[in-house]
Amino acid sequence: MNRGTRSLCLLLLSLATAGGARAQSNDPVLSECNQLIVVVTKDWNAVPGKMILYQRNDKDGAWGKIGKSFPVVVGRNGLGWGRGLNPPANRPGPVKHEGDGKSPAGIFRLSSAFGLAEPARMNSLRLPYVQLTATIECVDDVKSTNYNSIVDRGKFTAPDWNSSEKMRDVGAQYRLGVVVDHNISPRENGGGSCIFLHIWKDARTGTSGCTAMSPEKIESLLSWLDPSAHPALVQLPESEYKKLQTAWSLPSL
Repeated sequence: MNRGTRSLCLLLLSLATAGGARAQSNDPVLSECNQLIVVVTKDWNAVPGKMILYQRNDKDGAWGKIGKSFPVVVGRNGLGWGRGLNPPANRPGPVKHEGDGKSPAGIFRLSSAFGLAEPARMNSLRLPYVQLTATIECVDDVKSTNYNSIVDRGKFTAPDWNSSEKMRDVGAQYRLGVVVDHNISPRENGGGSCIFLHIWKDARTGTSGCTAMSPEKIESLLSWLDPSAHPALVQLPESEYKKLQTAWSLPSL
């Protein structure tokens, strides 16, 4: 575990389907995952997308679709290959890096939640939850040893970063959110930081690299996510999803 991952984990601990494809028991990527969030876009450059939720009883079961798909928006410049659970992408398409305005494409764990409310009001959530106080920041300084980590600035006597997102200051869009484990292990400085699922500004405006949706959808999503089901996010252009569906044991759209 690298220092950035350890910092995030310690912070969280301290502060706090129609037509499903069968998973293969030897699948190294989704073998433990029983809750799957799928986001697909029209192409690499598209901002609008749709989100579909899937669930199964065990690793050998068929994926079942949960409810209907709903609209989301991704990065203002579309998608780029990210760094997650999937093997490194030696495929056509852009590669995500810091500040490119792209959301990461690939498969990613969903590790924890955050928001503006006090923890006592969020007892219904099953993911570990962090309240965004005034000192909670996500470090995007590529030279920092805490790059791509959520940290409590108040716990550092000499912060080594010059750039960070002061998460509480984002306001209503971070009223509720989910941490996407992108560029975590191994971490690549400059590979992209601070990737979340959160509330959108509106249905047309892209993000800096996150995936965003309406307030009611993030609320229902958070009430559904269960860490014991090892939830994951699969995010791809639709054509790429169909090419990788068999190799990655993904459900039918």
